Amino acid sequence: MQYLVIAYDNDGALEKRLEVRDAHVEGAKKLMAEGKIIDAGALIEEDKMVGSTLFVDFESDDEINEWLENEPYVTNGVWNMEEFQIVPVKLLPR
Repeated sequence: MQYLVIAYDNDGALEKRLEVRDAHVEGAKKLMAEGKIIDAGALIEEDKMVGSTLFVDFESDDEINEWLENEPYVTNGVWNMEEFQIVPVKLLPR
């Protein structure tokens, strides 16, 4: 099922975001190659990265949870998981 993921960063997490960004991008590119991440990008406010948006396609909640358990922005405390949103969507075919 397809989802829109909206993940704002924790306050003061920009430095941590930049430290683990390479690992985050590497994992995202792998999932993009597998068709699990359809598209992704940073949320920008006042020319600073403050979060992420992703369109994802996972078959189950277990698969989403496995991704999140290994996602560098989660494991390193970048994303504010208290305000984390996963919204079911139906994207237009490419």
